[in-house]
Amino acid sequence: MTDWILPLLCGFGAGVISAWGVGGGTLLLLVMTLFLGVEQRTAQGINLLFFLPTAASALLCHWRSGYLDKPTLRAAVPPAVLAAAAGAWLATALDVELLRRPFGVYLLLSGVSLLLPKQKTQGQ
Repeated sequence: MTDWILPLLCGFGAGVISAWGVGGGTLLLLVMTLFLGVEQRTAQGINLLFFLPTAASALLCHWRSGYLDKPTLRAAVPPAVLAAAAGAWLATALDVELLRRPFGVYLLLSGVSLLLPKQKTQGQ
């Protein structure tokens, strides 16, 4: 009966962390695969569904604030859509075990990069 409490709390926590600009979806993926026993592909699909409203609200806020550079947006969207479609096809074509290792390496490198001090560029 209480099987829904942990997923609810994890989703709420990931939403709060995402609102702060931290990768809440990545944490949500880890919780789903490591603690809730969700298959990685299913967890990635849930993560994408979780990301869509977050991205839409961020896009709207940036648009209202005038932070979108339209020429860059026009140049970036077509290749991004093609890359996303290719990545989705590749993710469904590959064995889940082949996806786990590169994803784990990515998470480790992301974590290490957060621990390293950032170098200031000139003009800051």
